[in-house]
Amino acid sequence: MARLPAIFFGHGNPMNALATNAYTQAWSALGAAIPRPRAILAVSAHWYLPGVHVTASRTPRTIHDFGGFPHELYEVRYPAPGDPDLATRVQELLAPVDVARDERWGFDHGTWSVLVHVYPNADVPIVQLALDETKPPSFHYDLGKRLAPLRDEGVLIVGSGNLVHNLHALAWGSHPSQMFDWAERFERQARDFLIARDHEPLIEYEDLGRDALLAVPTPDHYLPLLYVIATQQDGDAVTFPVEGGDAGSISMLSVRIG
Repeated sequence: MARLPAIFFGHGNPMNALATNAYTQAWSALGAAIPRPRAILAVSAHWYLPGVHVTASRTPRTIHDFGGFPHELYEVRYPAPGDPDLATRVQELLAPVDVARDERWGFDHGTWSVLVHVYPNADVPIVQLALDETKPPSFHYDLGKRLAPLRDEGVLIVGSGNLVHNLHALAWGSHPSQMFDWAERFERQARDFLIARDHEPLIEYEDLGRDALLAVPTPDHYLPLLYVIATQQDGDAVTFPVEGGDAGSISMLSVRIG
């Protein structure tokens, strides 16, 4: 099987799960354009806790990990199967890092709010990998490099977060898709590094100055990007299949490797 791409999705508002807009239409188009994977490894901003964990259930649950949204959103179910064998393969690739098998977690909205558009039939098995909140960005990038062989094994590696994600700076107004100047500058800087295949500044993003600290006030939504870009191989192109912003301080940028 040909090498699959790795894709970072800017998932934004959970209501995108129910919406038909430029972002969700682009997600659907990606699902139609890339070769069908045998399974998906998802790294979501919303499974962020001490330690490295991987879902191992055959029937993962749909998790509604948010509050204050319309009833219809809580009714969404994404009944994709799990893949315990892929969970074992992840453990093998990440050894000697201790990766705990988790039977209780399922698919949080970082995963299902996007994949409900990419694979609406929920017929591709999915395993989620947790983000270890105690580790620095370099640790996460290293794990991504170790996971890169999965791309040659029919596994689509998906990161879900947002390159710019500052909920304290949200601006609701007449131009919700226009980002603040600092958010635009950081996104443009990150894109330049990605195109140049210069990952070190992205790993050490806290050294990039005020714009970076405003764009990434907490690491959770940023770290999934590092897993995706760490899988880049010689000859892999970098493209941005989804662009735009939301509420001034959320980037909806998607990054495709390969």
